[in-house]
Amino acid sequence: MNNYQTISCDFYDELEARATLRRSCRIVFRDASGQDQSVEALIKDLYIRSKVEYMLLSTGLEIRLDRLVSVDGKLLPQAC
Repeated sequence: MNNYQTISCDFYDELEARATLRRSCRIVFRDASGQDQSVEALIKDLYIRSKVEYMLLSTGLEIRLDRLVSVDGKLLPQAC
């Protein structure tokens, strides 16, 4: 998973809304080894570094957006 795959624009907008509302979310993502992980946390920030989009959680965890599986049960759709 070295090449970043842009996520859906609508899903990105939902992530921004959740960050603004400061609501705790159940986030499922694939870790570096490809295993699904789950965490309950606030989305503190969404940002781009080296042309890759990331989310920073209240736990301090940083997740590449293309590694997301679902947020609050909503599956990550394909890119726009």
